[in-house]
Amino acid sequence: MVESGQHGFDVEEWSVGSEGVDTEHLAHEESVFGLSNGHVGWRGNLDEGDPRGVAGSYLNGVFEEHPMPYAEEGYGYPEHGQSVINVSNGQLIRLLVGDEAFDVRRGTLDSHSRRLDLRAGTLQRDLGWTSPVGTRVRVRSTRIVSFAHRSVAAVRYIVEAIDATEVTIVSELLANEPLPITHEDPRVQELLKEPWEAVHSTAQGAAATLVHRTRKSGLSVAVSMDHRVAHSGRVTPEVATDVDPAGDRARTTVHVALEAGETIEVVKLVGHEWSSTLSTATLRDRAETAVADAFRGGWETIADEQRSRLDEFWECADVRIDGPQRLQQAVRFALFQVFQASVRMELRSVPGKGLTGSGYEGHTFWDFEAFVLPVLTSTLPHAAEQALRWRHSVLDHARDRATQLHLRGAALPWRTIDGREASGYWPASTAAFHINADVAGAVLHYVRATGDEAFEREAGVELLAESARLWMSLGRWDARGGFHLDGVTGPDEYSAIANDNVFTNLSAQLNLRGAAAAARRHPEVAEALSVTADEIAGWEDAAEAMTVPFDAERSIHPQSAGYTDLEIWDFEATSPDQYLLQNHFPYFDLYRKQVVKQADLVLALWFAHEAFTPEQKSRAFSYYEALTVRDSSLSAAAQSVIAAEVGHLDLALDYLAEVATLDLDDLHGNTGEGLHVAALAGVWTAITAGFGGMRDGETGLRFRPRLPAQVHGLEFGVRIHGCILRVEITPASTTYRLASGAPVTITHFDEEVVLEPGHPVTLDTPPLGPPGPRPTQPHGRAPRPAAEAFGRN
Repeated sequence: MVESGQHGFDVEEWSVGSEGVDTEHLAHEESVFGLSNGHVGWRGNLDEGDPRGVAGSYLNGVFEEHPMPYAEEGYGYPEHGQSVINVSNGQLIRLLVGDEAFDVRRGTLDSHSRRLDLRAGTLQRDLGWTSPVGTRVRVRSTRIVSFAHRSVAAVRYIVEAIDATEVTIVSELLANEPLPITHEDPRVQELLKEPWEAVHSTAQGAAATLVHRTRKSGLSVAVSMDHRVAHSGRVTPEVATDVDPAGDRARTTVHVALEAGETIEVVKLVGHEWSSTLSTATLRDRAETAVADAFRGGWETIADEQRSRLDEFWECADVRIDGPQRLQQAVRFALFQVFQASVRMELRSVPGKGLTGSGYEGHTFWDFEAFVLPVLTSTLPHAAEQALRWRHSVLDHARDRATQLHLRGAALPWRTIDGREASGYWPASTAAFHINADVAGAVLHYVRATGDEAFEREAGVELLAESARLWMSLGRWDARGGFHLDGVTGPDEYSAIANDNVFTNLSAQLNLRGAAAAARRHPEVAEALSVTADEIAGWEDAAEAMTVPFDAERSIHPQSAGYTDLEIWDFEATSPDQYLLQNHFPYFDLYRKQVVKQADLVLALWFAHEAFTPEQKSRAFSYYEALTVRDSSLSAAAQSVIAAEVGHLDLALDYLAEVATLDLDDLHGNTGEGLHVAALAGVWTAITAGFGGMRDGETGLRFRPRLPAQVHGLEFGVRIHGCILRVEITPASTTYRLASGAPVTITHFDEEVVLEPGHPVTLDTPPLGPPGPRPTQPHGRAPRPAAEAFGRN
């Protein structure tokens, strides 16, 4: 049965669909229906291009550089900003029926549906239209951004004449497409208004290619299209291609007369390549070759390869839920989006919005390594490796940044596209050094989960060592032998320039210990990096002496030194329309009071789970629940994980409901700028680390599974050293199934278990003690109830 979700999307287990055209919410649908493979991203715009919310055709890593505006200059401020820009748009296929241009706002739209198929990896559209003069046609289109052909996107466009008519299909490439520019600085607006200059164009047969270069960042992009045309009638269609004199537009036009019942089919392939070093001819040839290679197999092969690649992913990654159907849909939608944002990125990272929109200017942040990489490591490890190798490939930029800041090692950028720092707000960027530990933590998790010694030797040791050096130069020793990190900003951006932020200190501690262990495992690499035995010992000493503040009076870990002594924010006097707080209150007021934008200390309870007792976790969670306003999409997943750990399973489900429907229901009102990829990754985390109780550490994988009353069964998979472990949870027991490979040791609650392939093990779930009173949140900031988000099915 197909039901309708909060924002009109159909509720089905393996797809997300909508009926009709809601012009008020087009931008939202364009993000939800966006397709990507980690290299190419196409927003879910209508084929004809209009109406639209925001057009979007992106290549991962392509940006324009612009001046960074400051009210006052300061030493160490980045001089240049970076913004993602559209490349030549190859989505466009316009239709004329007779001499009437098809537009969903004109004539009569008899039917219209779009469906994102999570198993086929396609966006399908089916519509019936009657032109203003009464001619009827049916249009079906299927769009793919290929997982098998990294540079290729494809469209299959079929027009069926219900009444006899002439049909013209105009397929286009369009560069420098007019887009809304939201940047406040007029210089940046002018630069981004028309960022491309044409350097080459060509047209032959049904094919055309445009090559452009950015005016400032010096990146060249080639976009090539070709077409195959099939006609069910007897008249051969006319096909013509041309390029405009400016080189910003290429058109392939197909014209045919159709009798009633006849069809015209156009298959369009678009190849995308970019480089900062390749010649125009080489870039053009690569884009055209990518199209030619994909066309050799034809549309059916492209579609079969797409389904096959997703089948491989779902074999491990699929999460099966015996519970609300909308939760099942939301979980698969989230995993699909994480997959398609990453599968072919290849020595790149994933921007905060993936390739579904230009939000956050296309930048990569710390949340990729903190939230997305754990999912990839457990379900798509080759993509995790590529992202970490990208961090390694741009390490020289981070070393230069550390030198500029008078520090040793490498200072990784808070927000970036090409590895250089692109954030101009230093309290939440330069001071947020925890980005180094987040990347280091991702390295340690990846190596433990995969056993990839080659990666550790070639990239991991250096990433860990250069980050360890940063902590040593950033920290200080006190007279009692304690090691401190002063003047840093943790994940909570409503607190800045704090001393001994617990999350940062514990994450740095793990980084230092991991760097020392990796250097000892690979002495030849350590020697090449000039890492000495004394330096390794220094890392270990600093880790052992790391200061972790504790408020003995309240029996609570403060978020940072002295935090619990600050005045508590007046939540009762804060009205609902004053959230997000950062948009209505000065930062200095936020910084000096206890109010938490997003999980910080609570995030530490998860990331550094072995550093806290169960009692400390329970007290800390309750305390910070009353302070956390969740003005960030990153918070709910972490709160869900810890709520489940301390026994508040219904609250954990409410937080899961919020993060699972964040983009589908546009809860923050900004999904039109692109999906929240880290939050989507958090959906998987809330299930596996929350209800599955999964934790990763030096001793291996641990599970403490428990289900809320509304979920009657749960199954998920993780990859361990190349093998798939499936975990099947019921309220009373959990079954662990190892598919293949060498035996694996896990811990179920406090029981160590050796798993062997083909020999599932079922273990009972011990009774849950009373969790105590349900924690309360700030006035008006309780999570969205699961019953509201999922319905009562």
